[in-house]
Amino acid sequence: MGDRQLGNTTITLVPGVEVGHKTDTAAMTGVTVIALPTPNVAVVDVRGGGPGTRETAVLGDAIKPIPVDAIVFSGGSAFGLGSVDGVMAELELLGRGVPTPAGNVPIVPAAIIFDLAVGDGTVRPTPQDGAAAFRARSSDPVPMGSVGAGTGATINKWAGLAGIQKSGIGTFAMDVGGATVGALVVLNAVGALAEGELYDRHSPAADLTSGFPLNVAQNTTLMCIVTDAGITDRNELRRIAIRAHDALGATIVPAHTRYDGDTAFIISTGTEASQGDVDIVAEAAFRCVAESIRLAVEHA
Repeated sequence: MGDRQLGNTTITLVPGVEVGHKTDTAAMTGVTVIALPTPNVAVVDVRGGGPGTRETAVLGDAIKPIPVDAIVFSGGSAFGLGSVDGVMAELELLGRGVPTPAGNVPIVPAAIIFDLAVGDGTVRPTPQDGAAAFRARSSDPVPMGSVGAGTGATINKWAGLAGIQKSGIGTFAMDVGGATVGALVVLNAVGALAEGELYDRHSPAADLTSGFPLNVAQNTTLMCIVTDAGITDRNELRRIAIRAHDALGATIVPAHTRYDGDTAFIISTGTEASQGDVDIVAEAAFRCVAESIRLAVEHA
């Protein structure tokens, strides 16, 4: 498998994938860039009620598939979407993007988390932060916890202010069925990590009440799943997205609420015939997302 992959169980186990973070520990916010090899095919699946995204329309049903150069996850709520400008500028310098008569245009879908109530909410990731995260990209094992876009991430707001717990970024990857599958998750959920039976006394949904004023979309779990399985059928990629969201629902209680912006990006690299059965890849994605969520809390 090569020296690069020895001991690596993060998303950069997938060949050609690189990840970079820009972390602001003072303001408790940051940016994470997932740089992708091309060609690739990508879809997005949004199931939370309060998403903040950019360039997701190019992944829609009625749009001709366009290779994605990178995925950006950022803190700063909607302000953080501006960090993508810096990533696009760096990709342009490398000649990446869709060819046009006026030059290449990099395609960089993005999504944000709400972290303005943690740290200094007046400081938001900038284009310079996005560029710095891109320049810091590496195929090495990805640092986890309170880094990059996960710096200000928290969970368990459902239980009230006293129950809020620190979270962050988790990532896990595995080889399965002749393919590699990897996930990176930014965990910033209204719910809590499920333990034991789904509705036992440890579950925040046990009494179906909340001690937190859940009146705005202040939470989001962001997921990026990449595989080199060579799956080019977007409908098959959407089957993988379903299982990714299933993993979120199985590990975070509650999930997919009006107050979350839960979003999954699924990317398959390569144009060769599929190297993995889509259902096997989907089950690997389920495990990778579930493990990433656990690791996001463990490393926070």
